[in-house]
Amino acid sequence: MDQSVSTETGARRALRPLPRHGWIGLALIAVFWPVNWLMGGLRTTVAFFPLWLGYSLVMDALALRQSGTSLLARSRKAYVGLFLVASPAWWLFEAINLRVQNWEYLGAENFSPMAYFLNASLCFSVVMPAVFGAAEWFSGMGWVRRMKPWLVIRKDRPTTVGFFVTGWVMLALLLAWPRYFFPFVWLSVYFILEPVNVWLGNRSLADDTQHGDWRRVVSLFAGVLLTGFFWELWNYYAYPKWIYHVPGVDFARIFEMPLPGYGGYLPFALELYALYHFVMGLLGNGQTDYLQFGSHREDAGDSVSPRQRDGLADQPGLLALGNADALLDVHPREQQPAGDEEEDQRDDAEPAAAHPAAD
Repeated sequence: MDQSVSTETGARRALRPLPRHGWIGLALIAVFWPVNWLMGGLRTTVAFFPLWLGYSLVMDALALRQSGTSLLARSRKAYVGLFLVASPAWWLFEAINLRVQNWEYLGAENFSPMAYFLNASLCFSVVMPAVFGAAEWFSGMGWVRRMKPWLVIRKDRPTTVGFFVTGWVMLALLLAWPRYFFPFVWLSVYFILEPVNVWLGNRSLADDTQHGDWRRVVSLFAGVLLTGFFWELWNYYAYPKWIYHVPGVDFARIFEMPLPGYGGYLPFALELYALYHFVMGLLGNGQTDYLQFGSHREDAGDSVSPRQRDGLADQPGLLALGNADALLDVHPREQQPAGDEEEDQRDDAEPAAAHPAAD
């Protein structure tokens, strides 16, 4: 694609108005960031969820403005499903932390066990919407879309068995000697679940890496680093809050997190991706294409009309679950081409050569 045309297209996307749910997100951040830092008492109990809901909505709106599609625009029910999957997913890491003791929550003693569980579950629920929303935004950027094929990691039997065995060895080592092998918290779950997803026929990152396509992985890395920065920033003056105990690397803290600890966010994003599709597989939808960021982004196109893009916040039940099939409602809505939708599609259209073939 001609570079001048690409630059013009990117500029026109940047001039699109921010979808209305993005402004709602900014409003939530503007209100609850000061609450989280400046009010007295157990302020973060009230502020955490709306603050991170705001972040998630802003990331989703930025992705929608940039690429014409987003998690919330594709399916409101599936978007709520991310919250429902994220909470038990993070409780898995809390269970592992009972052994490794890498982090603790100051102020947790002020809650009864049930109150703590309910409040923590609500807070944990924002993890996947925040990370996946940021990943989707990054995936629409030119530097990600233009990435060339790279290292090939196949999903053949020797590779998947090797991953699976390695994951269990990691988990055994961190449980036996947590002081030395605690970094495996952020690797073992991925190494175990990635081959399981392959064997069960669920979507996996190996679908891309077997062709040397790393755009989805890079999108996850960028999204989780941005999200992790705000996690640590907003936690710094919060209460209740978390603090870290990381033997051997407790130096160069950026907020509460030692600098080397930010590296743990990278495999954590892969674990979230694997956990999400493992749960979808249990629900009978392991091949869902709901998470379209990365290598499949060019297939999504400008799949949401300008009317939908600008009016999401006006639709009733924006965050309503609706029914028990919500988690399975993960397919992009069909669009009726009309008017300015065609203009947006012309703006966003790129020749196939702009996206190198994975193999």
